Amino acid sequence: MPHSPAPMDPDDAQALLYAEGERLARRLAQTLGGGEGDVARAHLIGLSLAVNLVNALVPTVEQVTRHAGRPLHAQVVADGRGRAVVETVTPDGERHARLPVDDLLDSALYRGGRLHPTVAAHLGDAMGGSEHHATRALAACLKSAPVLDALRRQLTALLKQ
Repeated sequence: MPHSPAPMDPDDAQALLYAEGERLARRLAQTLGGGEGDVARAHLIGLSLAVNLVNALVPTVEQVTRHAGRPLHAQVVADGRGRAVVETVTPDGERHARLPVDDLLDSALYRGGRLHPTVAAHLGDAMGGSEHHATRALAACLKSAPVLDALRRQLTALLKQ
């Protein structure tokens, strides 16, 4: 397998995640919102989901593989199109597997091109009310069965490659 590129600057990786969050936010604004205030709230929700889901997956990959005796390093890198990808790398620097962040977000939040009903309920709840209320709704979304099941499936797929 080809060697992985040099580790990305954490600020660059964060910028890639923000770009994915903004793409997700545009999609959510079309589905969940209608007014100008809804666009701003959808933007915050999209950013939060992208950053939190990836930031949950990366250390989990490392912890699970270390515990299994086959440690992998996980990092966010750019693919050939400049899109965010979670990449796993062996201790000797060889690329093990790659997961596009947009695939992760899609599998965690959508079923058949539509928001999973449980996710839609939590995100709809996050669109209204105070920031504190939205934060609680987002946390509930991230802890929901469809999201956790998708993360488990993606983690398993990353480790099998």
